[in-house]
Order: sequence, then structure tokens, then C-alpha cells
Amino acid sequence: MNQPAQVILITDADNPTGQAMIRRFSKDGAHFLLNSPSGGEAIATEIDRAKESGSRVIVRNVDLSTGANANELVQQAERELGGLDVLLHNNDQLIPLSVEAGSEASFREVMNTNAKSALLCTQAAGKAMAARESGCILFITSIHAEKPTGSSFAYSASKGAVKMLAKEAALELGRHGIRVNTIEAGPMEGDDERFRSTRTTLYRSYVTKVPNARLVTAEEIANAARFLVSSEASDVNGADLRLDGGFLLHYMDHKMKQPRSGDSP
Repeated sequence: MNQPAQVILITDADNPTGQAMIRRFSKDGAHFLLNSPSGGEAIATEIDRAKESGSRVIVRNVDLSTGANANELVQQAERELGGLDVLLHNNDQLIPLSVEAGSEASFREVMNTNAKSALLCTQAAGKAMAARESGCILFITSIHAEKPTGSSFAYSASKGAVKMLAKEAALELGRHGIRVNTIEAGPMEGDDERFRSTRTTLYRSYVTKVPNARLVTAEEIANAARFLVSSEASDVNGADLRLDGGFLLHYMDHKMKQPRSGDSP
């Protein structure tokens, strides 16, 4: 899977998946423009390691739900790192929000962070990539593009919007040699608390709802991302890769595999 070093924009480099993608792609000598809500503080170790491996790294902290910011970020990658090869949209904000009582402000915040930023970054990156007739856009999204959380209507709505954005973008940008795909991540460690709900038991004993009783890791998502933006996936466009270990196939708790004594929950 040898290929030239890629120039990669990661839109939220601070969360565990963002950090794992820095680690994975830096092994290939990729160069990064990282949008970091902490201004790089939360990922200082990953940045140092990437630079030690030969990667060039630029860190910014901008609101990508504003078109001018998204355009400027892509243009900076073009100016300072070379042509942008890959957009990894990794925004994943969650605010508990019910249909009955959720506030308009919270709904708008989640939609702006997760969905509106996806559109604006796609427009900016697509324009730059189209000029070269090549590029990859990959949305790191969630199984909750398909299944309600029971805890945040806004989160599910934002992920559903990104799922359809990817399909539309794959159709339009595919004419310019740009591939657009999604990874729908399933349950990860800590998601039982993150998606805690009074309406559903979906995340109660959630490990056993994965057939092999093992949660997906950020590293596995990063490995899948690396494949999808590589030349080996040159015909993969408009696809959703679900990484949930079969979680959405779950049917009955008492039929499922139980973790061995001593295994992590």
C-alpha cells in the first residue's frame, strides 16, 4: 500500500479518533493541518511524535461552521503543505437533547458543529481537489445516523444529515475524481455514560450487545480510514463502512456472549 505522503486536514484532532488518526497517518509520513479545539494542548504528544517521524504539522482552532473559516483552513493547507489530498471530518459533538424539551440553541449548536461544518468543509475541500481531479473526503460519523440514541435527537439528526451529505457529495464530486465515504463508528469505551438515557436501554450492558463482546477502538477506526483514503480503495465511493462489531444486529440480551471474568467492560 505504498503511496506518496498525503496532505491531510483533520477537523477535530483532539478526540480519541482524531489522535489515533494522527498516529496512524504519521507512520506514512503524512503532513497535517489539524483543527484543534484546545489549540494543540490536548494533542501535544501526538504532534511531537508526528514531527519526529518527519511530518509537517500546522495547528489551528477555528469555528468550521463559518464558511470563511473553512475556506481559509483549506487554503492554508494548499499554501503551506501542498495540495490537500484528504479531508477527515471528525466532528462529534453530543449534547443531551429530547424531541419534547430540547432547546433550539442546543439543537443549533450540535447541527452547526457536526453537520453544517461538514458541508462547508466539503465545499472548500472539494473546490481545491477538483482543480487537480483527485482527492478523498471521509466523514467519521456514527451508527446513530441510522439508529436513535434515545438521549440526543440533535446528535442523531446531525449524523443522519452527514450520511446523506456524503451520498450527494460522492455523486457530484465523483465527477472530478474525488471519493467521498463515511465510517459509521459503533460503541466505544465510555459510550454507556455518554449516551445515558431514561428512554431506552440500548446502552445498558452494551458490551454484550456486540456479538463478540468487544468494543471498537479508535485505532481500528484509524486503520479503516487509512484504507479508505488509499489507492487500494480507488473504486470505493459513496460507501458507508459500519464498524460496530455487529452491535446494530443485536436482538436478545440473554442470547449474547458474556465477557470473560477480568475483561474490560
